[in-house]
Amino acid sequence: GRPWGAEQPPPEGGPECLGPEEPGGRGGRRLRTAFSAEQLSTLESSFQRQQYLGAAERRRLAGRMRLSEVQIKTWFQNRRMKLKRQL
Repeated sequence: GRPWGAEQPPPEGGPECLGPEEPGGRGGRRLRTAFSAEQLSTLESSFQRQQYLGAAERRRLAGRMRLSEVQIKTWFQNRRMKLKRQL
């Protein structure tokens, strides 16, 4: 691959992690986050344990997975909707 320029450090956790969204971007279209397989399995196993995350648990997950809390929250919302559709 091409060398990383000084203005662009290598992405954390590989290319499938999108960077943090710009704060205060309410109402704008969100970029679709492409989660890595590892992140998905972590999210799924958390979901099996509890379908609703508290703020503290969400913050802990976000820190551990290098995702924003918004991304975690949204994933859980989407996952609950998916479960509802399957029932």
